[in-house]
Amino acid sequence: MSKNLRYKQLEDELQVYKKAMSQAAQTILDSEVSKYPIMVAHQQELELGIPIVTREKFPLGSWDIHASTLEEFVSKQIIKDEKIQNFRATFKNTDQFICVFTLSELGANFVFLPK
Repeated sequence: MSKNLRYKQLEDELQVYKKAMSQAAQTILDSEVSKYPIMVAHQQELELGIPIVTREKFPLGSWDIHASTLEEFVSKQIIKDEKIQNFRATFKNTDQFICVFTLSELGANFVFLPK
């Protein structure tokens, strides 16, 4: 399977989580926890963010989803200090997109899903 096709499949798989991810991102914004909510989609054990959806409790999905923030990514050095400005410049409007950090066989990637 080509890399582009796999990315499309990944985006399709994440669609079922869109409502939960959108609500979690909005809670982070409304609570003023961060201006940069990041949802984390993964299929292995991970200590990052707060779990919002687990595969075991969501039979249609194959991903675990955690809610995190730019600040946590910086504190855990996933995003280095010198890359913060680049991340902020790339970050898309939270009214229109959900920022999702995916960990898959494609590696670690940021994906912006349209709401």
